[in-house]
Amino acid sequence: MDQEPDITPFTDRRYEEVPIGLIKVINSRDRDTDQFQMNVSSISDLGLMKPIRVNDKFLDKTGHYELICGEGRLLAHKQLGRERVLAEVVTCTRKDAYLQSLVENIARTKPGTMDFARELKQLHNEGWSYERIGRVACKTPEYIRQYIRLVEQGEERLLQGVEQGVFPITFALQVACSDSTQLQHLLMDAFDQGIVKTANFAQARRLIARHANQHRGKGAARKAYTVAQLKQDISEATKQKTSYVRQAEYKENRFLTLLTCVNTLWRDAALVQVLRDANLDKRPDLLGDFKYETS
Repeated sequence: MDQEPDITPFTDRRYEEVPIGLIKVINSRDRDTDQFQMNVSSISDLGLMKPIRVNDKFLDKTGHYELICGEGRLLAHKQLGRERVLAEVVTCTRKDAYLQSLVENIARTKPGTMDFARELKQLHNEGWSYERIGRVACKTPEYIRQYIRLVEQGEERLLQGVEQGVFPITFALQVACSDSTQLQHLLMDAFDQGIVKTANFAQARRLIARHANQHRGKGAARKAYTVAQLKQDISEATKQKTSYVRQAEYKENRFLTLLTCVNTLWRDAALVQVLRDANLDKRPDLLGDFKYETS
């Protein structure tokens, strides 16, 4: 069973003004330039709202504190020409420091992005279960499983599409679960052309699977399946569905008319008595939610 990380009470935490020149960044990550400049302005105008966190376990040996989290705040202080920065100082192993950094990144990363998915993947690589990561990220284990699968199985084009805002993350998760690279690219091409969306994704996959089954063992025919054919198949399937719905509505209206007529006849007491005398007063059973009027 996973062990939950210890939470240190505020009264037991150690805060110091640490020389910036003595802090070493061991797990650097990219950051948004505009957001970083906003952070610089905020620290300049209002001061540091949340201290960074550093590890002093190797200070005597290396002469450096190792940064656990707060690289953006550290860089902002450097840009502002500051020599010291307020830091929470802890003593832990490098692995524990790395895990703390990942957890901090998850808390600060926007869900529904590839950065978020990669942070989840790194924690899973460190041996954390989906359930444990879910508790940290406030998500279900299945949600965590799907995001990690996106990083593990998604094509590079798909990942880039999510990062650039071409594909919504929900669509990307569905595509990543597809069986082959060829199928992934077909679905992405169809999305680019506005043919496949999240709403009709399941229908598109069924049509592709049907085509593959019809041409099983015919490799060339299977490869020949194109976005244009998928578009045509979706159009035909939509027409068939529309026709089916239209027929169902027509038959339902006819049935309701017949049911209304039967209910009207059954209000005639004399007619009902004649039917009873002839032992014909038992009405057919109705299925579903339909019912006869009761007197």
